[in-house]
Amino acid sequence: MPLLDVPLSLLDRSRTRAGEPDALALLSTIERARLAEELGYHRFWVAEHHGVPGIAGGSPAVLAAAVAARTSRIRVGSGGVMLPNHAPIVVAEQFAVLESLHPGRIDLGVGRSLGFSAPVRAELRAHDADAERFLDDVAAVRDFLDGRGKVTAMPRVTTPPPVFLLAGGRGLSLAARAGLPVAVGGPALDEPGPLESYRRDVRAAGGEPHVIASVMVMIADSEEEARDLLLPEAWAMVASRSTGAFPPLEAVRPVRARSLTPKQSAGVEQFLRGAVYGTAEQVGERLAELVRRTGADEIMVTTSTFDRAEQARSDAELAALFGAWPPEA
Repeated sequence: MPLLDVPLSLLDRSRTRAGEPDALALLSTIERARLAEELGYHRFWVAEHHGVPGIAGGSPAVLAAAVAARTSRIRVGSGGVMLPNHAPIVVAEQFAVLESLHPGRIDLGVGRSLGFSAPVRAELRAHDADAERFLDDVAAVRDFLDGRGKVTAMPRVTTPPPVFLLAGGRGLSLAARAGLPVAVGGPALDEPGPLESYRRDVRAAGGEPHVIASVMVMIADSEEEARDLLLPEAWAMVASRSTGAFPPLEAVRPVRARSLTPKQSAGVEQFLRGAVYGTAEQVGERLAELVRRTGADEIMVTTSTFDRAEQARSDAELAALFGAWPPEA
């Protein structure tokens, strides 16, 4: 009997590693998806980041196509496509192609984040992330996928892929207004009010609430070891705030050997407080508490670490806490 009776999904950001070619990050994403399918994960999403040395994935539709081609059952999608960077018809047609090639397996997650830095935003020619324009773009994408756009988006699909909104606390209200399922992480999962409002308002908008809780998770033989495995990602986040560049992952040992400023140490600890880590038993208990507290309909793991073997081991031990989804009849 699984400990947690909700779907388990995975978001992979195609993290680069120090000393490795960027292409290996993309190949590793595909391999991680293949293993996730074998382990019974429900969804596998890829992300969109531009001009970031630590992340190789700049084109979620292209990478999702490669992932879907190497898998056969797991749902594949974007976490997400940043609509300020794209014309809605282009997004709709990209995901209509994916749905046509892999029917019933494609998800379209969308967000409204702009590029990582001002030069990147300029090269993207992105419009601003105004909330009303974003909702207009979301509606336009859905219209194109449903065959109701001002022009015909091709290829036409019988069943459009479901659309999800990626959101922090403030974004929950946008998902509710659009009547869409939401993927949410960070402090928003600690405050029941916004989640309760989302569920109430999304029903009022004619939608069915669905909350995917986005969580960093790491399982190891001990809590200390699991914490160490999170340090490469924690340091990369802290370094990005210091230098303006999100770097490739480094191995645990050199990260531990760094002499951090008090501000950097505080940043690492803040990152770790937002993660769920420890032994399989500890992680299972903490995730079960998270599901009880938030009413999450699904867990989506977002963690990366330098050591891919340890990452794969954590993915496998986490999957063992859940049942394959959907459950067998």
